[in-house]
Amino acid sequence: MDLTSILNYILIIAALQGIAFNIFTIHISRRKVTTAVIYLNLTVLALSLNILQAWFFSDHQPDNFILRNILFSWDLLILPFFHAFLVYYLRIEASIRIYVRLSLFIFLFLLASRMITIAISKQFWPGNANEMLLQYTNLEEIFIAGFSLFIFIKCYQLLFTKQHSYTYIQKFDDISWLRRMWKVGICMFLLWIIAISLFNLTGNVTGYQVLRLGLSGVIYWIGYQGFFRYHKANDRISIRKSISANKAIQIEKSRSITDTESKNELSLKHQADFEKIDRYLIEKQRFLDPNLGLEDLAEEMEMSSTHLSKIINNQSEYNFSDYINSLRIEQAKKLLKDKEFCKYTIVAIGLECGFNSRSTFYSAFKKFTSQTPSKYRDVC
Repeated sequence: MDLTSILNYILIIAALQGIAFNIFTIHISRRKVTTAVIYLNLTVLALSLNILQAWFFSDHQPDNFILRNILFSWDLLILPFFHAFLVYYLRIEASIRIYVRLSLFIFLFLLASRMITIAISKQFWPGNANEMLLQYTNLEEIFIAGFSLFIFIKCYQLLFTKQHSYTYIQKFDDISWLRRMWKVGICMFLLWIIAISLFNLTGNVTGYQVLRLGLSGVIYWIGYQGFFRYHKANDRISIRKSISANKAIQIEKSRSITDTESKNELSLKHQADFEKIDRYLIEKQRFLDPNLGLEDLAEEMEMSSTHLSKIINNQSEYNFSDYINSLRIEQAKKLLKDKEFCKYTIVAIGLECGFNSRSTFYSAFKKFTSQTPSKYRDVC
């Protein structure tokens, strides 16, 4: 089996995987399909159809002149769909229909133009028809590349210069993965420009082969990263709304404080200070902030960080980090046992309880309960 055959197998697998992803998210997923997911699916579908078309015409050459030259501009639709996904994912109050509608209009216009070019060239210049279609395809691709660059710039503006437009979603997702995705996309775009230039100058198609191989990986990354990241953020939003609506699932404000006075003979003032700190953290739910540090809390409580640390160490028998995590674990335990929250992932619950990642949540949970969150969640 030669290298071209191996590449073609990779392309067809990637394309089928993209189509399977669409089926999974729409028909198998138990979640309601939202507008953001629809545009994510359309992005993956456009990528898949673009790769599928490239595979078909590289591995099969129909004898019929018309069938051999009918190409759909799927690559034109990829970025407008992705831009629309960004707008809905970031919950930006802006109209995106103009780009999607414009791209669909151009898509149909280019298809009609190609059909007219095929008919005219075959009717009036049959001897040069193939050359004419090749030139038309090159011009079409250059135009699509220019249009894609314009949408790339719009995506850049959303992700890197308009952070104030989506402060709400940043409470639930740092969107760094979207910025990485944009950077990967711009690398693919540069590969595309190199492939176009290389083909027009030398007739070599190696650049296109490398590009399609890269896009095969992008299909998986965009699809699954986008889908699961979206639902994780959506879960966190729903969890927070449910917590706000149902105060019963919050950890009790009158928790029993560890009686360490007899052990350490600390002053009543220190115990009163600790109760004040504990009450403040619970009532204000400051422990849910994943970035809360000793200095931050000391400033809010108007005491020195050294004094705050000493009070927490002596009164709770935990250091600052473990003390905050103990509050988070209490919150997580209540959510994991509540049937209303069975539909949400364990990771989303952990993140919404103030942990930065799945690993830190699982590690802390096992430390305080001697079991994993999934085992603890036997009610579901």
